[in-house]
Amino acid sequence: MYLRSQEWFGRTGKDGFIYRAWMKNQGFPHHLFESKPVIGICNTFSELTPCNAHFRDLAEAVKRGVWEAGGFPLEFPVMSLGECQMKPTTMLFRNLASMDVEESIRGNSMDAVVLLCGCDKTTPSLVMGACSVDIPTLVVSGGPMLAGKYKGRNIGTSDLWRFAEANKKGEMSQEEFVAAEACMARSQGHCAVMGTASTMAAMVESLGLALPDNATIPAADSRRKVLAHMAGMRAVELVKQNIRPSDILTRQAFENAIMVNAALGGSTNFIIHLTAIAGRMGVPLSIDDFDKLSAQIPLLANLQPSGEHFVEDLFYAGGLPAIIKELRQFLHNDAMTINGRTLGENSLAAECYNRDVIASVAEPFKPESGVAILKGNLCPNGAVLKPSAASPELMQHTGRAVVFENIDDYKKRIDDPELDVDPSCVLVLKNVGPKGYPGMPEVGNMQLPAKILALGVHDMVRISDGRMSGTGFGTVVLHVSPEAAIGGNLALVQDGDLITLDVENRLLNLHVDNEELARRLTHFKPIDLGYERGYTRMYIHHVLQAHEGADFDFLQGGSGPVVKRDSH
Repeated sequence: MYLRSQEWFGRTGKDGFIYRAWMKNQGFPHHLFESKPVIGICNTFSELTPCNAHFRDLAEAVKRGVWEAGGFPLEFPVMSLGECQMKPTTMLFRNLASMDVEESIRGNSMDAVVLLCGCDKTTPSLVMGACSVDIPTLVVSGGPMLAGKYKGRNIGTSDLWRFAEANKKGEMSQEEFVAAEACMARSQGHCAVMGTASTMAAMVESLGLALPDNATIPAADSRRKVLAHMAGMRAVELVKQNIRPSDILTRQAFENAIMVNAALGGSTNFIIHLTAIAGRMGVPLSIDDFDKLSAQIPLLANLQPSGEHFVEDLFYAGGLPAIIKELRQFLHNDAMTINGRTLGENSLAAECYNRDVIASVAEPFKPESGVAILKGNLCPNGAVLKPSAASPELMQHTGRAVVFENIDDYKKRIDDPELDVDPSCVLVLKNVGPKGYPGMPEVGNMQLPAKILALGVHDMVRISDGRMSGTGFGTVVLHVSPEAAIGGNLALVQDGDLITLDVENRLLNLHVDNEELARRLTHFKPIDLGYERGYTRMYIHHVLQAHEGADFDFLQGGSGPVVKRDSH
């Protein structure tokens, strides 16, 4: 059995002395350094990342599994991205965190790595970094929190948008707003709905990088620690069998993940993160693949924000294996997973215990699911819409544009009584893309103008080059590419221009002819955000567009696990 760690700990002379001696100050006996698989535990624990604040306990459970299987666990921290705390947006730092993970794994003495991730960007950043090194890798998610309880009913993150709207309209007092705030996040874990965090957990399970049920066991359920323990044991076996991400993450695995995500009604952020992971693996994946592979899949999961239930309900109804079993006719069931069994074998014994939560393909929760990839002169490289969270009456719509040049312009004018807007208008927000914000924040599901809410209207067509929280909903067009900041046609939209959204025909068109667009482009001036140093400057210069996964241009592909030179 080849052990990469022996390139450190198996050395003789000065170098072996250095690599082992200082490690022994933690009380490790010498025999641990002799031919035991070293399992790195990559931990995104942080009290500034509330979704991951229970990871100290989870790491201990992984260690117990590693010890039981005869391995040597060593925990290490990496950059943690807290979605609700970090400004201006965690997406700005996803690529930085992936670089931290990649170099931490490559530069240290480990034979395999267990990735502990939960909050939205911690999962893709850790997976991207680990894939670039390609040593045996297994993912353990932190699990969803329990549903909140407010005034006798369950609530979750998606209710935030409803509460904020009600508060804005005066239908919910500030005292009630604060009371609901205290009721929502009542346990450890990430968002209780099928937001981005749970979407990412489902992504790694459907890709085959996590053990069955990883996606849905609640953080507060003791079975989450059991799964972590079993993951630690399995990580040791992965070393012995030399199973690496490149063995699991085939084109078929990515296709499976897209189809499972469609059935779940997962977050639109799934697209940008899965594309980035595929780029690290060298697997061809285009934005059009998401539309083509999702089109045949009905929505099976009745979960917020597209439905009414919570991720804990999905677990108790049968979990992701039950969803996968329902999709057998569509999936590549022979795709290998990290536990040594195929995706089909992992779901063969799964049962559905609640058809209100997990519908069947024959009688789906909603006939349309997944994502719609739009093309047109407003988004030549594509844009994204989530049909299951949109209003049916707006899926084919033409309206005049009400334009906001940037997020500050939007915040300044959206509730202005003099704003020239009616319910048929299309709200357009520019310069919130990868380069334009920078970092492509979750501001795409713009709150409606106060004067529109006062009419009892709850949805309008909204278009931007930004993203939307996985907990959000509405007829929202996102990820417009090319973005406004680099002179995409979105930058040329003016107040009063007519825009047509036609979801059935996958079109998003600006009713302005090419000659006029060319004339407007001559007046376009790139925005200068004033970043002259540091990581943000590097980000602006190297980030790819949304349809390419918004990774850095120099991080495509991987560098492998080999380090040729010693430190002394």
